[in-house]
Amino acid sequence: MKKIILPLLVVSMSIISCKKEEAKVEAVTPEVTTETTEVAEVAPDSAAVAKAWADYATPSAAHQMLAKDNGVWDADMTFWMEGNPEPQKATSVATYKMILDGKYQEGIFKGDMFGMAFEGRGMTAYDNASKEYIATWADNMGTGLLVSRGQYDETTKAITFIGAMVDPVTGKEKKIKEVITYIDDNNQKMEMFDMNTDGKELKTMEILSKRRK
Repeated sequence: MKKIILPLLVVSMSIISCKKEEAKVEAVTPEVTTETTEVAEVAPDSAAVAKAWADYATPSAAHQMLAKDNGVWDADMTFWMEGNPEPQKATSVATYKMILDGKYQEGIFKGDMFGMAFEGRGMTAYDNASKEYIATWADNMGTGLLVSRGQYDETTKAITFIGAMVDPVTGKEKKIKEVITYIDDNNQKMEMFDMNTDGKELKTMEILSKRRK
């Protein structure tokens, strides 16, 4: 009898020991998750980087279009002011040239406006990366800087710029639209509009420019 009981005790102890080991394994086994690991972006190789910068720095057909303005232009300016139905007139002379290896157009305007000497400077770029024209303007009639961006429409032969400036009267920012129409190689028209918050546009200026022969 004792011979039978002893083997049974050994078997029982073995079973209990195995169950304890299984419980221990279950306790330390990590949970399996379904989350996926994000794949890191692959950086472009040096050749791709070099090409991107070369394309960015190389003047394009848009720059060639700006270069056609090189020279001296006579500008006939008309202004419309709120509260004054009579348009105001002024004249100026604009000199355009491409600078910085033909990548930017510089325009210098000089003339008389409202009985005062007037001088303004503009710079226009075509950004090969963003595929848009970017223009800045500053003059001696104020202390602000107008920055605008636009696209050229082959159908209308015009660049439409949208920008913003702070109105010195109200102290609030207002949107400005500027449309430059290329009538032909020797004649251009620039129109400027105040864009009200209600969607209406008020024409404030028109400049008819003619290239000097």
